[in-house]
Amino acid sequence: MNLTRRHFLGLGGAAAAAVGIAPLLVTRSGSAQAAAPAATFPYTLTDAQWRERLTREQYQVLRRDGTERPYSSPLNDEHGKGTFACAGCEHPLFSSSTKFDSGTGWPSFWQPLPSAVGETRDRSFGMTRTAVHCANCGGHLGHVFDDGPRPTGLRYCMNGVAMTFAPQA
Repeated sequence: MNLTRRHFLGLGGAAAAAVGIAPLLVTRSGSAQAAAPAATFPYTLTDAQWRERLTREQYQVLRRDGTERPYSSPLNDEHGKGTFACAGCEHPLFSSSTKFDSGTGWPSFWQPLPSAVGETRDRSFGMTRTAVHCANCGGHLGHVFDDGPRPTGLRYCMNGVAMTFAPQA
């Protein structure tokens, strides 16, 4: 069996979750305190307002840079036509026409909508990755990798809990 890096990492996370050694959500900081925001965004709320607006899982991912378990989001299996938006502020992020099955257990896209997301360097867990956030509220969405399909060759690997789906009318 020839495993790619993303399959290996996905299987490792799924195996850890299956034996109960991984929490529902993994956070980079591991603390209750979030780092001060590095940028300002058009849509802002206080921490208390975010906690009131979001579910516990959404808050951990969007506001604390967490990661949901692979294969835990119904959006991974969403194949309808429509738009994926930020669960924090409802900002449109991805068109369903750019969604593909990456085999990782997280909803994946080869391109965001114009001006929908921003990127930052993530040096957590002893590696350098590119983190993806909502351009409107700064909510953490996931990461982007250079092993996706044509035409971009990119894989925007997103946390389903950080998004909503609006079917096309």
